[in-house]
Amino acid sequence: MWSANNWKDYQLIDASDGERLERWGKYILIRPDPQIIWHGERNAPEWKRADGIYRRANTGGGKWVKKNLPEEWNIGYGELGFVLRPMGFKHTGLFPEQAANWDWFSELIKNAGRPIKVLNLFAYTGGATVAAAKAGASVCHVDAAKGMVAQAKENAKLSGLENAPIRYIVDDCKKFVEREIRRGNKYDAVIMDPPSYGRGPGGEVWKLENEVHGFIELCTQLLTEESLMVLVNSYTTGLSPSVMEYILGETVQKQFGGSVSGEEIGIPVSSKPGRVLPCGASAIWLGKGVK
Repeated sequence: MWSANNWKDYQLIDASDGERLERWGKYILIRPDPQIIWHGERNAPEWKRADGIYRRANTGGGKWVKKNLPEEWNIGYGELGFVLRPMGFKHTGLFPEQAANWDWFSELIKNAGRPIKVLNLFAYTGGATVAAAKAGASVCHVDAAKGMVAQAKENAKLSGLENAPIRYIVDDCKKFVEREIRRGNKYDAVIMDPPSYGRGPGGEVWKLENEVHGFIELCTQLLTEESLMVLVNSYTTGLSPSVMEYILGETVQKQFGGSVSGEEIGIPVSSKPGRVLPCGASAIWLGKGVK
């Protein structure tokens, strides 16, 4: 498992009985997590003094029960800065396990020895965008949600990247990729975090397991023989890292060579040494000669 081990402002303190106990900066949150099907003694004192708890409703959805939790606050990861806002569906605006990916691809970009163009699709609030830009890449950030793109701009400013070469696009990702292909634009790296399910602007239904192979195949048209990488993230139950690795092998690797790999990504549980909470899956294609 690829684990996000280098956080200082975030900590997964404990995990049991369907819930995470987390520290985000100085605030303690309890959030539901369907992966946590095990039982455990809740010995950590923070269980009893959470600043915010997300409670699911029996009818679906849920709400935050706040004690001393502000509407927003900031945390950092190395030189990167992020604004956090507890929102619906338990989220805070950041997926801390993705730091496991930010670390390695930042080094890849820094060591490339040439200007690198990155396309970040389904880019959310821009964790990967600011990591790539801080490493020296020019980035095209694409997401269909205007509010998420606005928050990505805030994160770039907090990271000292307000003047960095980041292009922000509010658009359907598939339609944007199709236009980029027609324009003849190429990228050195493609990062994507496609949703499990969604609807396009015309009511088109997106279901990841039905769409991901064709979408990755479409994106190969944006790559060149000199491209560095493709990173695909998934939080869809049943879409394992091995499946995504296989798809990258049948699409990108088949055309450009290189290597593919896939693994679960997770966060270490600080109160249980050696335990790592699996949070999702990533698969990577690396271009020929890239290590």
